[in-house]
Amino acid sequence: MTAGTVRTPRAAAPAGRGGFLAVVRAEWTKFRTVRGWVVGMVVAGLLVVGVGLLGHSECGGQAGPNAPVVTGGPSCTSPLGPGGEAVTDDYYLVHQPLGTDGSITVRVTSMTGSRLQPWSKAGIIVTASTAPGSAYAAMMVTAGHGVRMQWDYTQDTPGLAGAVGPASPRWLRLIRAGDTITGYDSADGTRWDRVGSATLAGLPSVAQAGLFAASPDYSNVTSQSIGGGSGSGGSTQATAAFDHVMAEGGPAGGRWAGTAVGGTGGTGGTGGGGPGAPSPDGYRRSGGGYSVTGSGDIAPVTPQGAGSVAQPVIGTFAGLIAVIVVAAMFITAEYRRGLIRVTLAASPRRGRVLAAKALVLGTITFVVGLPAAWAAQLIGEPMERSRGIFIDPVSAPTELRILAGTAALLAVAAVLAVAVGALLRRGAAAVTAVIVVIVLPYFFAGPLAVLPPGAADWLLRVTPAAAFAIQQPYPAYPQVTSQYTPENGYYPLAPWAGLAVLCGWTALVLGLAAYRLRRRDA
Repeated sequence: MTAGTVRTPRAAAPAGRGGFLAVVRAEWTKFRTVRGWVVGMVVAGLLVVGVGLLGHSECGGQAGPNAPVVTGGPSCTSPLGPGGEAVTDDYYLVHQPLGTDGSITVRVTSMTGSRLQPWSKAGIIVTASTAPGSAYAAMMVTAGHGVRMQWDYTQDTPGLAGAVGPASPRWLRLIRAGDTITGYDSADGTRWDRVGSATLAGLPSVAQAGLFAASPDYSNVTSQSIGGGSGSGGSTQATAAFDHVMAEGGPAGGRWAGTAVGGTGGTGGTGGGGPGAPSPDGYRRSGGGYSVTGSGDIAPVTPQGAGSVAQPVIGTFAGLIAVIVVAAMFITAEYRRGLIRVTLAASPRRGRVLAAKALVLGTITFVVGLPAAWAAQLIGEPMERSRGIFIDPVSAPTELRILAGTAALLAVAAVLAVAVGALLRRGAAAVTAVIVVIVLPYFFAGPLAVLPPGAADWLLRVTPAAAFAIQQPYPAYPQVTSQYTPENGYYPLAPWAGLAVLCGWTALVLGLAAYRLRRRDA
């Protein structure tokens, strides 16, 4: 990409008397009259759209080695929760009907199992139905996080700390009043503490309430390489012992029934306490108590890569490189051709010249970046859906933040490139420096995944590449164990905090550039 000939407009001569707006107008005229810079910005926008479209994958399967790929299907779908998000809803439930006003109370005396995970859980639940994705509220003990109240998959609040056991049982209670479910816990069954309350919109007049157990799969990363890693994993199982079971508000003579919600568990247990052991999931009744065994999880799915609403704007890095080249050349070309003297003669206040250049490039980049990000998403999301990939929805403010944030990332990076160009005064050096501090950390910590997690986390906290966090669409749920890494679209800083890091670096370098511009000859 070449800069072409920089023509200083005639109107620039009296800019020293015309004020800052006259300087801005002169810099805008310079930009639009150099074809290479205009083309470079257009190319940047096209790269944001085009590279994002190239990264799409397909979700499907084959009936045999030579059979055609069939998109969609059970392997590509998940149940949808009350908010439309993809969820995991797979557990064993021992339940009976519950009316609009009622409660369920139990004591949990132990939880054991094969490969228990920190978020293995067991407790009591009120759910709209046994269909996967139903609205629910639950009080539970966990293997590593004490007592929790969770509802509608994404919500979680803590209760009593510590592990459950014969010496430290946990009492749990859920009270239903219409659509509102309130959870309580107790260490002795006498003094109760309120943990939380949830309103489940559209909860039917007759819901299901009961005892449940679930234990999420485990995974171990055994090696790390460029582009990802390898590991092993498998299913786990939790067994919880309940006694002092009391349910009120259901039909008279209601009987307990066992259901493998999600359909992946067995139903080996019997409500009458028969001889069959749960295999693999089920329940057993013994005297006044119950033993419930379950696997799976009740939690949101954490979208990664394909299936993420941010996938279409993955081409931001490519557009960023083109923006950096144009922005650096916007000032270094004047130094190379000696025209900076003409510019500074027309406007002797050098800091004002630098500010005008930064404002012009930042504004142009934002104006190009916003429609490019919008077009990438407008085209990319239907393409993913046509290939059988479910796009986990986000709120309108989150979607706006991703689009506007992408444009802001490009714009602030353009200002940084202008400032570095003013410091170094050489185009190649300025372009290289900015790419090294923004693009390379993003690649090493994210798509290439060549750095250990600690180093990747550090890079994306302190370097300008932290700004890519503005594109993170989904939260890292504390109640879901997952690989929350940049490779999978998760960043160590919050979205606006990450962008603030880039803004801070830009302000610092811009200040240094203004100082040097005042102190040294053009």
